[in-house]
Formats: sequence, C-alpha cells, structure tokens
Amino acid sequence: MSLVTTKSGVHLFVKDWGEGPPIVLIHGWPLSSDTFDDLGMAVANAGFRAIAYDRRGFGRSDQPWDGYDYDTLSDDLAVVVEHAGGKDVALLGFSMGGGEVARYLSRHDGQGVTRVILVSSVVPYMLKTSDNPAGVEHSVFDQMTQGIQHDRAHFWPSFFRQFYGAGVLSHLVSDEVIRWSCDLAMMASLKGTLDCVHAFAATDFRPDLKSFTMPTLVIHGTADKTVPIDTSARQAARAIPRSVSLEYDGAPHGLFASHKTRLAQDVLKFLS
Repeated sequence: MSLVTTKSGVHLFVKDWGEGPPIVLIHGWPLSSDTFDDLGMAVANAGFRAIAYDRRGFGRSDQPWDGYDYDTLSDDLAVVVEHAGGKDVALLGFSMGGGEVARYLSRHDGQGVTRVILVSSVVPYMLKTSDNPAGVEHSVFDQMTQGIQHDRAHFWPSFFRQFYGAGVLSHLVSDEVIRWSCDLAMMASLKGTLDCVHAFAATDFRPDLKSFTMPTLVIHGTADKTVPIDTSARQAARAIPRSVSLEYDGAPHGLFASHKTRLAQDVLKFLS
C-alpha cells in the first residue's frame, strides 16, 4: 500500500503488487481498487506488476470538492503511470475507467503506454444525441442522480443487482458481493459520486479514439444493461484500428466478479 500525490495535492491510495511489466488498473464508478483484487493477484502471480488505485473521491483516496472531470482524472492517472515507471505500461480501464484511459492517451500523448484493455467501458460516448443514436437517454442519468441524492443507501442495492445481472433465475454473483459493492459505494464522496455521473454520461471520447495507436483489447458482456454494448464496445472496436474485441455472451457489466476467471485468462493472454 502507498500513496501518490497529484499535481493539485490530492492523495491517491495505491496498491502495488508483484514485479515485472506494470499494468495500471482503473476501477469503475462508484467502487474502488478493491474490485481488482482477484485480477491483481492473477496478474502479479503471472509475473506482472499490478498497480490499482482509488480514483479521487472514492475508496481511501482524498475527497476534494472538485476535479471529477476527465481532464483532471487523466492528469491523476498520469501521476500513477509515473509511479509505475513511466514506460512499457499497460492500462486497463473498467467502465468509467475506460474514459480515463482514452483521455490520458489523447491529453498525455499516450506517454509510456504500450497496451490498452477496455473492460465494460463507457468509451466512446454514452449519451444519446442526434449523431449518437445508439446512446443512452439523458433521462436515465437524471434518474440515477435523483435516486442518489434522495437516498443513496436505498439506491445502490437495485443498481448493483442490474450491474451484476442478478435476477430471479440468474445468480452470477452472491448476495454478499452485492452488499460489498454497496458498502464500497457508500465510502465514496457524495459530491464525487454525483459529479462522475455527469462526467461519464456527457463526455464524448470519440475524438480521443485516434490516440489508440497501440494494441487494444476490448472486452464487454452482451447482456450489459449498465453500459450497453452497442453504445460502447462495438463502436469502440470498429473505430480503433489495432483492436481485438471479445464479447462475453450473456454477461453483465460487473465482469471482474461475474466472470473473474475468464477475464483474468483473457487479460493475461493479451499481456503475454
């Protein structure tokens, strides 16, 4: 465990496991780096260095009032990349974390990055607009914001049941995983939680895609109801020339828990 300090003085909590070529893991909203423990162990045991950090406002990192836009978040990632050695680094962004990867590649010229993995990522653009008809209606994000503001402890259980594809006949994760995720979400700053909804909903990463010049792996579940695959992964895979796309048939959003063994195998195969 260690802390790195951003240029704005925000302290980020970092887990740094193993030795070898580094891979930086960027977690999803509204969780923390703890969601990468299984993948981090698999990566470290395979001879890589797994570096996972808590985004500002989440987990054990500082909770500043502002800085939840993707420009600032990518600047935070740049500090972690520097901590990783600054060269021959792989980046893996899950869900919201895919946006940090995209903005880092464009804003920081992909400095030090040799491989990229997008898992259940929001890239390239979540919001439905006239030129993005496959996007998600703005009202969906408004409802999320309202639910969090009204009673976020009540909001999270139903959100995470969908996140993990839990239904009457579908039990891809245990009830305990859902409760654990709710606990992680409640650790986060309310301000950061709300600001990040706007960030991942409204940020258009399509201009950033030209910066994906390195080999890129795109992984997504076909039954993802949190970040629909047609909105995200399929568009990203078509637009990134050096990409390989893996679709997990019938899989939900939270692949790090629902399909953790397969995810680790696919990530390690790509890294190797």
